[in-house]
Amino acid sequence: MLTTLLRPDSGKAVVAGIDVLKRPNDVRHVIGLSGQFAAFDEYLTGRENLRMVGQLYQLSSRDAKTRAAELLERFHLTEAADRTAKTYSGGMRRRLDLAAALVVSPPVMFMDEPTTGLDPRNRQALWGIMQELVAGGTTLLLLLGYAFSWIGALIGLSVRTAEAATSGCLIWLFPLTFI
Repeated sequence: MLTTLLRPDSGKAVVAGIDVLKRPNDVRHVIGLSGQFAAFDEYLTGRENLRMVGQLYQLSSRDAKTRAAELLERFHLTEAADRTAKTYSGGMRRRLDLAAALVVSPPVMFMDEPTTGLDPRNRQALWGIMQELVAGGTTLLLLLGYAFSWIGALIGLSVRTAEAATSGCLIWLFPLTFI
């Protein structure tokens, strides 16, 4: 509901100071979303997917190309960048999806099960990326299937948790200066 994918039956929801019900398009401009399942075109290359996302966010062609190259390197996908995404392993698909969610730098980022399918090296790299996001002022909301109260300690951030309706755990990370 906070990502505007579902409309609430009642109540009020505000994301980054924007009413989700009254201004859903504005909410979509200030959030990033990485769902549990990959959301990219498997017939495009990894590079093409990231460039397309950049262009959808109205980045110039040059900026989208630059950002795609940065993210491909950051997510260890440079060698596979020009292969079609359908040839990627599960972990590579997950990393491409996470990279797509980071093409722009939204003030609020939602990540559903972000480490699913990642090997230990890439999981550690993702924790570092999360730490950078939060240190840069991004509010990060993680939806996890189990309690992860130790995440904050792992990446050196303050953590708040709340039980989700699905008995999962919603964790949001703020810069320590935010609290």
